[in-house]
Amino acid sequence: GKPLCNFFSYGTNDLTQMTMGISRDDSNGFIPKYLEIGIFDDDPFQTIDEEGVGFMVKHSVEYGRSVNPNISLSVCGEHGGDPKSIAFFDKLGLNYVSC
Repeated sequence: GKPLCNFFSYGTNDLTQMTMGISRDDSNGFIPKYLEIGIFDDDPFQTIDEEGVGFMVKHSVEYGRSVNPNISLSVCGEHGGDPKSIAFFDKLGLNYVSC
């Protein structure tokens, strides 16, 4: 049948909050400590968490393209301005980023 969707635009800031169960507004109170003691390698609101949030984006890309090979895929938000995150999104084959 006809594809129902022409594009996916990933709002990774909200996706990060919901996946990790942490509020971006409150994260300044504990993320610096998490970085210091090695719980996080990077602030997940600045650099995409490839193993969690990135995993979901990756599989969504794969499933979306399996149904509609011409689907346009993009990301919006702070991750769209982070070089490490951009490299990850490029590896997944996203069409563009917006920050």
